[in-house]
Amino acid sequence: MKIDRMIGILSILLQQEKVTAPYLAEKFKVSRRTINRDIDALCMAGIPLVTEPGQNGGISIMEGYKIDRTLFTTQDMQAILAGLRSLDSVSGTNQYQQLMEKLSVGASNLIAGDTHILIDLSSWYKSALSPKIELLHNAILSTKKVSFTYHSPKGESQRTVEPYDLIFQWAGWYLWGWCERREAFRLFKLMRMTELSLGESFEKRAVYLPDLGTKQIFPPQFQVKAKIDPAYKWRLVEEFGPDSFHALPDGMLLFCAEFVDKQSVVGWIASFGGGAELLEPAALRQEVFRFAESICKKHHPLFE
Repeated sequence: MKIDRMIGILSILLQQEKVTAPYLAEKFKVSRRTINRDIDALCMAGIPLVTEPGQNGGISIMEGYKIDRTLFTTQDMQAILAGLRSLDSVSGTNQYQQLMEKLSVGASNLIAGDTHILIDLSSWYKSALSPKIELLHNAILSTKKVSFTYHSPKGESQRTVEPYDLIFQWAGWYLWGWCERREAFRLFKLMRMTELSLGESFEKRAVYLPDLGTKQIFPPQFQVKAKIDPAYKWRLVEEFGPDSFHALPDGMLLFCAEFVDKQSVVGWIASFGGGAELLEPAALRQEVFRFAESICKKHHPLFE
């Protein structure tokens, strides 16, 4: 794209004293005439570029225009590269790595990046996730509606949405868009979407970013207390943090946290097998018992 190339040219000029048009043409795989047009466009944009003919000539930024001729510091470039690599993890391509190379060409000491920070934004289902992200991103850029089947705890539904933003939050990918069925902005989890297809164009409406505060999206309904076997301390630390529990005199862990709904409480307690006892809410203790009983009936021969 022209804008990517012009940014790349400007980055090179900020990092090198002088370059030639043939050098830039080779770097960006375009003709020398295209480079000359880009230089003219940069000048029209207010960047004072100087072209000098001859054997030692070339293109440079007017002396004194920039005191610091480095666009990014080494740490800046490493942080940007780590982020761009993370986007490649879900795009299924290396397009963001290539963009980084354009931005930092001529500064090979910066492009290496911090190899000790590795970010992968994909999921176990990367092969299914990447095409969805690509389709939805194209729909956003082209202002096309998208239709899909949405699978939620309440059942399946057909949705047609005006897409506005792709959001990575809570270790998952979401679409933020205007849902025609609900007549409101909604978040949709990508891994719950199937049978996606592009629809007709739409006129953008005034859009606001969602309040992604955990309590806003997942308002707590139950204050839970439970005794947890210390063998599962690692789970409490991982899922709720070290401040979510404290040790009791008998060695058991007293756990306290807020939960969104009844199913989450029952399922979470049951996931420990005999390693957890729900104390509060007392009304849900019977729900845990019924849940365990239903499992026994399906798996224990005495219930056949």
